[in-house]
Amino acid sequence: MIHPDYASWANPIGAHFGPLRQFTVANSNHRNHTAQTRALHAYLHWRNKSARHPDVLAAQWRERARIRGEKGIRWSGRPCQ
Repeated sequence: MIHPDYASWANPIGAHFGPLRQFTVANSNHRNHTAQTRALHAYLHWRNKSARHPDVLAAQWRERARIRGEKGIRWSGRPCQ
């Protein structure tokens, strides 16, 4: 069995960065870093308050599925053939 040196799909924190990027950076036009930081903080405040909200869980699931799909890895951890 081959073990990868780096497996971003296995990193549990990685599932949080996709929604973070989607809600604060994607398609945004912040005036400056301060405005972007405020948007980031607003998202994090909402995320922490709504941690078990079904929309948050669904966004995390979609991001994990996207990463696994890019890597060609099944949910069992085995490569797709």
